Amino acid sequence: MIIEINKDIDKYKESVVLGLTAKQLIYSILSVIVGGSVVFLLYPYVGLTVSAYIAIPAVAPIALTGFYSYHGMSFMQKMRLKLHFAFGNKALAYESTEGEKVIQKIRMDEELEKKKQAKGRHKGKDRSGADRKEFDEKKNSMPGAVILTVVLCILLFAFAIFYKFFMR
Repeated sequence: MIIEINKDIDKYKESVVLGLTAKQLIYSILSVIVGGSVVFLLYPYVGLTVSAYIAIPAVAPIALTGFYSYHGMSFMQKMRLKLHFAFGNKALAYESTEGEKVIQKIRMDEELEKKKQAKGRHKGKDRSGADRKEFDEKKNSMPGAVILTVVLCILLFAFAIFYKFFMR
């Protein structure tokens, strides 16, 4: 007798209807009701397309609350954290532990290093060997990306023409 058990038993969720959990089903129904009512109410005034675009911001948070999960947090928990980190954190202040003399010495050393680098560049040393090799590799890989972009633009343009003339 073989009994199959889900390998990750902690993530197992029992489905109620059509493979959806109870939470997902409830929020799906709510999002359809809210989206449908927004479209139904605004359709006579702004048309179907615009009313659908207006309904998206109303429906998205409801649907995400039912379906979205990130490291065990729901959409609302994740958004609370994002808002807290965006607006609730205090700015961190740094207080230097070095004295003024040490800081001046560090700045002088940095300026001397910059002057040495500037003199080296004027003598014909534009890049080290490793930097030059990396630069050449990136430069050589660019034509492929440009060609791919041009081909994709041409394909999109061809599809638009095909759709306009043959899919009416």
